[in-house]
Parts: sequence; C-alpha cells; structure tokens
Amino acid sequence: MSFTLAISNERVPFPKNKFLWCFVLFFGVVWSNSLIGTSDLSNWFLENTLVFGFLTFLVLTYKKYKFSDLSYLLICIYLSLHVYGSKYAYANNPFGFWLQEVLHTTRNHYDRIVHFSFGFLLAYPMREMFLKWLKFPTWVAWVLPIEITLSISGFYELIEWAVADVFFKAQGDAYLGTQGDIWDAQKDMFLATLGAVLATTIVSSVKKLFAIK
Repeated sequence: MSFTLAISNERVPFPKNKFLWCFVLFFGVVWSNSLIGTSDLSNWFLENTLVFGFLTFLVLTYKKYKFSDLSYLLICIYLSLHVYGSKYAYANNPFGFWLQEVLHTTRNHYDRIVHFSFGFLLAYPMREMFLKWLKFPTWVAWVLPIEITLSISGFYELIEWAVADVFFKAQGDAYLGTQGDIWDAQKDMFLATLGAVLATTIVSSVKKLFAIK
C-alpha cells in the first residue's frame, strides 16, 4: 500500500490493514510499558482516564466510521506521547529532563510538548471527521479543529483543577505538573491552539500546492 493510498478516502478492513496493525501493536507496547514501569500508579490511572474513553470511542465507531491511515498514525503518536508522560508524571519525565539540560531551560517542558502535540497531531483527524463523517462545509472543517482544540484545552484545565484541588488532593501536584509556573494553564492552552493552527495551515498549503482534495 502506498502512502498516497494511506491518506486517501479508501479504507482497508482492519484484518488486512498492515498500517493499522502496526499502530495498534506499537501503542500497546508503549502503553503496557508505561503501566509496568510507572513510578506513581494512582497518577497513571488519573492520566489515562481519557485514554480509555478515547480508545473506546475509536473501537465502538470503527465499523461505521473509519479514519484514514494518516489520521490513525497521528492519533497513535499523540497517545504514545501522552502515556509515556503518564509513566513518570509529566514534571518528572526523563526525556523532558534531557531536553532541559540540552536547551538549558528552567523547567521540564515535556508537558508543553504534549499540549502542543494535542493540537498539532489531532487537528487533521478532527478535520477529517467533520469533512468525511459529518459532511460539514470545507471551511467549517478547517475552522472547527482550532476552536475545539482551544475549547477542549480549557475544559481539560478545569478538569485538572477539579482533580487536583477537589477530588484527589494527594495526587494534585504530580497531576498538575505546573512546576511553580502560575501561567501554566494559559501557556498549555496557547500551545495546543498554536499546534492546531500550524497543522491546519500546513495541511491547507500542501493540499493547494499539490491540488489534493
């Protein structure tokens, strides 16, 4: 199967889709590793609550609605980044500490990478859902991913506040991972929205350049 076919509207059934099998197996390994090696089991379950819900949505809707292979790849990368962060708690992520040393930053920025990736990696699958599944006008399918990214980012920050300050105070600091930054929530929302804007801009430019519908 060529890359061109993988991003087209054609859908290969799951048993015959080698790409999708690879994505599932790769994520399964990453997710299992994050659970087996986690340093904080309670935080792991808190961080992965939405992962369980998202995967349930993908499984239950698969027969009727299927994403392109490219969208599944982007989803796989994002979920892998997220669950890798949940293994250590975002503020204590080893890759983030390595970047901190290399870039000489004052904090572990792994959580910022994941927030940016939320918009950058999931904007295209959202666009595909609005355009192919829901049959929205093209311009709406471009704008909605950006608006929804900002909305979900804001809603997620509210969830973080509720979890950390109301329901699970013992895991509050590890779950929030603000690292002393009072503007952490606002920066996270900005980065996610910026990621969505960049993704839609890049995809739109590529489609116009190569005359892809």
